[in-house]
Amino acid sequence: MSNKWVLALQIASVYIGTVIGAGFATGKEIVEFFSKYGAGGIVGIICSAVLFVWLGTKMMLIGRRINASSYLQLNQFLFGTLSAYVVNGLMFMMLIGITSVMLSGAGAIFEEQLSLSKQFGIFLTIVLSIAVISFGVKGLSSVNLMVVPLFILFSLIISIEAIIRSDFIDLSLDGVFQPVKSSFLYVSFNLSLAQAVLVPLANAIKDESAIKLGGVVGGLGLSFILFSSYFSLLHLPDAGLFEIPMAEIVKQLFSGFYYIYILVIFGEIFSSLIGNLYGLERQLSSEKPLAKIAGVIFILLLCYLVSLIGYGKLISTLYPLFGYMSIAFFILLMFKKIPDDNKS
Repeated sequence: MSNKWVLALQIASVYIGTVIGAGFATGKEIVEFFSKYGAGGIVGIICSAVLFVWLGTKMMLIGRRINASSYLQLNQFLFGTLSAYVVNGLMFMMLIGITSVMLSGAGAIFEEQLSLSKQFGIFLTIVLSIAVISFGVKGLSSVNLMVVPLFILFSLIISIEAIIRSDFIDLSLDGVFQPVKSSFLYVSFNLSLAQAVLVPLANAIKDESAIKLGGVVGGLGLSFILFSSYFSLLHLPDAGLFEIPMAEIVKQLFSGFYYIYILVIFGEIFSSLIGNLYGLERQLSSEKPLAKIAGVIFILLLCYLVSLIGYGKLISTLYPLFGYMSIAFFILLMFKKIPDDNKS
């Protein structure tokens, strides 16, 4: 395998692993953004596929062209210098919050599903995160190269079995405006978060042909998982009633593999968590020179403290603001031209 393909697969795996996250892995996001629209959800997923391939690749190419070591430089390019500091401050808070929730969620898996101490789960996750981040891009991509194929395999097997067994398939089409709108919101939210990981990753890779290939493979991989999960969720006519609908499907179809699937979900949460840590550490080190491990420990300590006091009220306040920022980011990313090479 050529070096370009190796780099491209690393980029694609990180891209997929960063976007999937906990909500995607559990199926909750897919119900809310696509499945509830019936056949319109397929239209929404197709739109999402185009946007993930096009804008995900474009975002990484811009990051590479302007030599962005963190998402601050990308937002300066998109929003202008002054506005970018406001945007980045909001994004830093949101990433801290989301990372805190992921850290708490990782502990909850140990407590609720494995009957172990939540604090033990959090401590183990913190230790593993520090170990992985210490290897930089190689550590980040290695985890995703292990987790992402497993998740894709599970998605494929579950979707095939769900379609074979399902006697309830509602593919009524009431219109395409809402699912298309939903796809734009879904992609804008995910890409605005993923920039924290993908922008410094692209700058570290530098090979534009690998970045383009990785963006295409990653975007298509995300689309494949979206389709697989969408068809799996047809097996649950009342999927919207469940917090973890995919787990309900696994219980029904593959009860013997339930705990393996739970570990895969943990792997996805962990991959998203270390992706956020990588982006936050890059941003922090660009502002204040810090040793990598010291920066990661500082961020994890902050996230741990936030997870202890609860983050619900803060999230409910910041989430609408972040939603508006995501839309603005999405529109600017669509219409801004990629700068000439070696020019900003």
